[in-house]
Amino acid sequence: MTRLILASQSPARTKLLSHAGIRHEILVSDVDEDAVQARYGVTDPHDTALLLARAKAEAVASLPEAEGALVLGCDSVFEFDGEAHGKPYTADVAKERMLRMSGAMGVLHTGHWLVDCRDTEPDEDDDNDDGYGSDTGTGTGATLGSVTSAEVHFMDMSVDEIDAYIATGEPLQCAGSFTIDGYGGAFIRKVDGDPHTVVGLSISTLRALLGQAQVGITELWTGGAIDPAEVRAE
Repeated sequence: MTRLILASQSPARTKLLSHAGIRHEILVSDVDEDAVQARYGVTDPHDTALLLARAKAEAVASLPEAEGALVLGCDSVFEFDGEAHGKPYTADVAKERMLRMSGAMGVLHTGHWLVDCRDTEPDEDDDNDDGYGSDTGTGTGATLGSVTSAEVHFMDMSVDEIDAYIATGEPLQCAGSFTIDGYGGAFIRKVDGDPHTVVGLSISTLRALLGQAQVGITELWTGGAIDPAEVRAE
């Protein structure tokens, strides 16, 4: 059985995968995002999202628990007025950002990085004659990434609404100080692009990356892969 490990503690990302029927495990990376950015000096929001996603994926991929699995790292960076905005962490920073964002538009970049930790040699000891090979499958050794971006257009927000939103605590741990799948969805007028990108993980991008690692996304469906031949036979 093909294993997918999500190298993220984001409840939104694991919820998204679960709702899409994608079987996965969670193994959180111990990556210092500020240290990674300081080391590479990346200032472009697009590149920063990919860099951090790669750092998280590779950190988890190096752990013994990741052996035989595919590891996915993700990170989101909000670009507004030419600046990169990560998590605000404090109410003051969140409020300052949201006052500027009111009635305006920004771009949410989500980086995805996939590392194939499966054995690249066929398992000669696999005596299972089910036609699927070993339990973990033969790996490709792939390590690859992609960034998806979406424009987020905000409605006008009053100071009272911003204060009430910040009081929920939700925006403090979110890139750009907002979510689309929680309280923050009330302030988003529209999204141009994949809305899953704004949640923090594009399912279609994951499918493309898995395809490059020679894995079909249906292999990860919790209900099991559907055989098209069986569907036609019915």
